Amino acid sequence: ERLGHRKGEYQFVSPNDHVNFGQSTNDMYPTAFRLALILRLESYMEALTRLQEAFFAKGREFSRVLKMGRTHLQDAVPMSLGQEFHGWGTTIGEEVQRIAEVRQFLHEINLGATAIGTTVTAAPGYPVLATRYLSEITGQKFILAGDLVEATSDTGAYVLLSGVLKRTSSKLTKICNDLRLLASGPRCGFNEINLPQMQPGSSIMPGKVNPVIPEVVNQTGFLVIGMDLTVTLAASAGLQLNVMEPVIPFALFTSISTMENAVNSLRAHCVDGITANAERTRDMVLNSLGIVTVLKPSLGYRQCAEIAREGYETGKSLHEIVVKEKKLLT
Repeated sequence: ERLGHRKGEYQFVSPNDHVNFGQSTNDMYPTAFRLALILRLESYMEALTRLQEAFFAKGREFSRVLKMGRTHLQDAVPMSLGQEFHGWGTTIGEEVQRIAEVRQFLHEINLGATAIGTTVTAAPGYPVLATRYLSEITGQKFILAGDLVEATSDTGAYVLLSGVLKRTSSKLTKICNDLRLLASGPRCGFNEINLPQMQPGSSIMPGKVNPVIPEVVNQTGFLVIGMDLTVTLAASAGLQLNVMEPVIPFALFTSISTMENAVNSLRAHCVDGITANAERTRDMVLNSLGIVTVLKPSLGYRQCAEIAREGYETGKSLHEIVVKEKKLLT
């Protein structure tokens, strides 16, 4: 139409002989997928960075809140609630770095490889020129694969990216499980922190409020883990080209989109509004036998073990045994 002809007058502009000249589905849509993923990951990484900053902010806010650390869900040694939140921020920041690293693998493309990587029907030099112009148009630095036959059938970069998305979802699931546990109760659980109350949690139990935001993030994580299996299986298919490639970006884009929504929700509707029950966490530390570990450099392992057992059997606090009764320390 721009040339003054009607639609369908293919003798002037043919979809195959002109528009698609030197191109194939097998090199065009993988290149498009990679460009789209590179661009799509940007806002997801930004969402993770904002969540990291939210955890760091809580880390600073709770830096003076004394609490009991636990291993195997048993009392271990004291720590601050701020240290716990700061650790979560650090681990989320690592995910942003991993995504940035694996995203680089998406910059290698097979544009101009045509059907199976032999460049059949493409003009000499076309792959190099097409890659150069695509880089200029998009502002993304693309690299033509060194072996176009291999690049046309291989989907390893997608597997790497999917693995990182799964890793991030696993970390977020762990964090949300921790948040649920620390907020459990409120009277008959840990009750160390308070999560923002989003909605009544029960139609039969008045006053019960569930940790719905961490739970929806968990479910999103489970979805991403399942999508990773889809990508893994699809990447193992094909011969000279991977006929299962369409489901791979479907799985990746679904994972990125749902996780980004979940991350934003976790930050805005949960982490930002968390408060600490500092008096309760301090009381648990002072009443815990776990802090006997701190006394080990002064009293030795054997004596500390005996003190801990006495406290366990009698119900006395370590302060009573060590300071008041045995007068081992002030």
